[in-house]
Amino acid sequence: MKRRNFIVLAGAAAIWWPQRAHAQRTAKVPRVGVLWHAGSAKEEGANFTELVRGFEELGYVPGRNVILEHRFPNEVPDRFRSMAAELVAAEVDVLVSVGVNAAPYAKNATKTIPVVFVSVPDPIAGGLVKSIARPEANVTGISNSAADIIGKRLEIMKEIIPSLSQTALLINSNAQVAQAYADTAHAASKNLGLSHQTSLWRAPEELDSRFEAMKQAGTQALIIAPDGWAFTHRAAIANLASAHKIPLSGWSRPLLEAGALMSYGADPDAIYRRAAVYVDKLLKGSKPSELPVQGPTKFQLILNLKTAKAIGLTVPAILVNRADEIVE
Repeated sequence: MKRRNFIVLAGAAAIWWPQRAHAQRTAKVPRVGVLWHAGSAKEEGANFTELVRGFEELGYVPGRNVILEHRFPNEVPDRFRSMAAELVAAEVDVLVSVGVNAAPYAKNATKTIPVVFVSVPDPIAGGLVKSIARPEANVTGISNSAADIIGKRLEIMKEIIPSLSQTALLINSNAQVAQAYADTAHAASKNLGLSHQTSLWRAPEELDSRFEAMKQAGTQALIIAPDGWAFTHRAAIANLASAHKIPLSGWSRPLLEAGALMSYGADPDAIYRRAAVYVDKLLKGSKPSELPVQGPTKFQLILNLKTAKAIGLTVPAILVNRADEIVE
């Protein structure tokens, strides 16, 4: 009997172990869809690099143990809509949306696939979640809290230009949070005793006339509201600001590299790496409603002294010493 039992057990093991090994070899590789906003990975720049790096730091190797499905709508509404639907049809396990313009399309495309938005300034005003602490439904993500720090940008600009009295906000009127930005900028300007105007634009061909109007109105400093369209056309905006000698304040390093005078905002590299952490939690079984919307934990002040010199400004030494980074 003992010999017979051994033979039966050995036979069962011979069947079970190959099956287990085969199951391990054919285990489903998670698929993550990423709905960007620009037209290519190159245009996304460091944002693309840091998101991929975030996955790699967690042990994910694209093409080996995770499949990253990237889509680049180039800020075209119909492409946002069709590409979001395409990723849902591909049955991705998690859908990531990048920027304030992409997020609503990702949310509207699915009620079941977990959605992680990235770099959205006000997810409640944007209609993405009802609560920061308890997102509910299938949507959560990482906010860059951009609207909340417009006042800080104006304060820093006033340090650079002590005589500052007339400011403006350049904003894409098609952005969902346009009104929230405009209201915040007006309130912050009033608190600082500054006169302020909002300059709306919807297409790059309108930028020339907007800058001409701001120059004629005596604008001494310009704040740009972050959205995908402004990111895509950052070089044109920075060049026009320099040509009209209007100091430009942005929200991240890419705008500085394009020629803005200063930026103050959340560290975008940290935000994009953190997005991968949220995706990892969801892939391992967490629910979006269990992951509160996270705001930025690190802010950066970056100054472009080359631009300052070109437009005839001298940045106070005390501010230079406070800066996290200097572009010269």
